[in-house]
Parts: sequence; C-alpha cells; structure tokens
Amino acid sequence: MKLILGQGNPGSDYTSTRHNIGFLALDFFARQNRVEFQPKTKFHGDITEVKIGDEKVILVKPTTFYNETGQSARTIADFYKIDPTDILVIHDELALPFGTIRTREKGSDAGNNGVKSLNAHLGEDYARVRVGIHNSLTEKIGAHDFVLGKFNSDENTKLTSDILPKIAEIIDDFISGTHQPTSHKL
Repeated sequence: MKLILGQGNPGSDYTSTRHNIGFLALDFFARQNRVEFQPKTKFHGDITEVKIGDEKVILVKPTTFYNETGQSARTIADFYKIDPTDILVIHDELALPFGTIRTREKGSDAGNNGVKSLNAHLGEDYARVRVGIHNSLTEKIGAHDFVLGKFNSDENTKLTSDILPKIAEIIDDFISGTHQPTSHKL
C-alpha cells in the first residue's frame, strides 16, 4: 500500500495558489485514474483510493492547513499501517525556479513549515516531489504573499501541459517501485 499526500490549504480562497501545487497534482492524477476525493474527517483530509496494478494507493489532500499536514499523514499512516518509506509527499518549493521538479528519498525540512510538520509526525524517511514556484515576483511581494498568490496564465499553461503530467509520471514510478531521485527543468 502507498500513500500519496499533496500539500496545500483547504478552502476556495486557496484554490490554484502556488502553495496548493500538491493538491493540483493530486487532482490531476485522480482525474487520470477516474477517482474522486471524499471528505474523511477522522483522517483530517479529502481522500480517495485507487488500485494501480497490484498496489492499493491512497491519495490525500489534508484539510488541516499547510503547516499542520503532518497530523493528517500520521493519522492515516497509523490507521493503514503504512511505513514512511511508502509515502510520497508533493509540495511547492520556493527555492527552486518555476518549472523545476526535484525528487528526494528523504531529508530535512529546508525551512518549509509543512515539511517540518510532516517530519515531526513521520520522521524524515518519506519521499518528496519538490515543485519549483520561484519567479521574478518572489522578492517583490515577499514569500508569504507569493506562495498564497495564484499562478499567472503562462504558468497555468505550463502546469497543465508539462508540470502536472510529469508529476503524474513520478507518482506512477513511486507506486511501481521504480522511483529514483531526479531533477527536471520543464
């Protein structure tokens, strides 16, 4: 069994914001696999399950805010007895340029408060998909406002045509056990 968790904030105010790239990626993957999310309050998240080959996969969009996503991850991992090495987290990365995707097997939070919460609840031994969101506006409007801002039209086009499909491929590789740390500039 695998757990794929997208980082983001719940609610319509945050839909399509940079901080919700994890939710956008899981929505894309769920549409590809014809499954829909359902609210599960006991897991603090919107959840769906899909069978990929012989593997049962749980997709989770936590309903806790971004900086508290570890609570949802821990609850689900404990309930289903999922080892952290079978967990993949997708999150935005302010330190990477927009269009860059890097994967890691494990590691520190590097200042990301959502990852800090996950590390506090799960340890550091889960895989990550770090999706770059940095652009020329980052320094002009400050990190907080930038991550809670929406993608511009050119970024939305690139998300749909290149970035979200590449993340879906990475999810498939993780599920099949062929995932390797990589870096892509799209």
